[in-house]
Amino acid sequence: MNCDLDWAAQPGKVVPVNHWQRRLWLFWHGTDKAPWVFVVFLCLMLASFGLALKLVFAHQDAQRELVREAHRQNLTCLARNVYFEARGEPLAGQYAVAEVTMNRKASGLYPKTICEVVHQQNWDPLRGRYVGAFSWTELDSLPEPGGEEWQRAWEVAEAVYYQRYSPALHGALFFHATHIEPDWARQKKRVARIGRHVFYR
Repeated sequence: MNCDLDWAAQPGKVVPVNHWQRRLWLFWHGTDKAPWVFVVFLCLMLASFGLALKLVFAHQDAQRELVREAHRQNLTCLARNVYFEARGEPLAGQYAVAEVTMNRKASGLYPKTICEVVHQQNWDPLRGRYVGAFSWTELDSLPEPGGEEWQRAWEVAEAVYYQRYSPALHGALFFHATHIEPDWARQKKRVARIGRHVFYR
């Protein structure tokens, strides 16, 4: 009788007809399964651990990207503030504007992000409307920053933002152009005049 065509006569059990399948079947039913269960369990644990690590690293990468994007946005807001408030001023005046902006963020009296500080608006009862903390933010349309003046404003903003610049106006939170005399200035301490701006704490 050809063994490849033989079937086991045991009730309820069918033995594969192919020779290697029969040998595999006999090996499986005749061996201790505990080590195999352990190996399968270990493989599953390793696979789960690898997947968990992959998910953790992906989450960390996403978090780092969010932080980088927040830095880019805030640095852009700071550079735009320097550009629109002081692009025609001497370099020291541009640093002073950036420093006032950062001082406001750090003071606890103003919003927590640079962009919120720059675009903050407060109610003015005399004018009966909200006014921007920085005058340029009230304008409906502005030219897109560019050229050497924008490059310089960006470099100033980077130096102040990343603390590569030694502060010169400690605690200064306010400034105004020299051609105006706002009422609030009489209640503040004047700390410097740089170019066409006067700075106060």
